[in-house]
Amino acid sequence: MTGHRSARNSERPEGDSMPSAYAFWVGQAVILQVAADELCVPLRGVIVGESESTLLFHVGEGGDLDIYKHMILAVEQDNRAGALVN
Repeated sequence: MTGHRSARNSERPEGDSMPSAYAFWVGQAVILQVAADELCVPLRGVIVGESESTLLFHVGEGGDLDIYKHMILAVEQDNRAGALVN
C-alpha cells in the first residue's frame, strides 16, 4: 500500500496550489459510482487513502481495494452507513 496518503495526511504539502478532490471524503462512509466498460457500479465503503492515480477504498469486511480515479464518476455521502440492519 505504499504511495497512499492516509486520512491524517491527505492534504497536499505546502506549495501545491490545489488540494485533492477526495480529501474531504477521506475517513467518511461514501458510495462511489464506478464505471467499468459499459457498467456503472455503486460501491459502499470508506476512502482510507489515495495516491496520485488511485484511491484506497475499504469495503466492509471484504478488505481494501485500489480504485483508479479515472473510473470514479461520483462520490456520495452514505446516509445508510449508521443504520442497523435486522
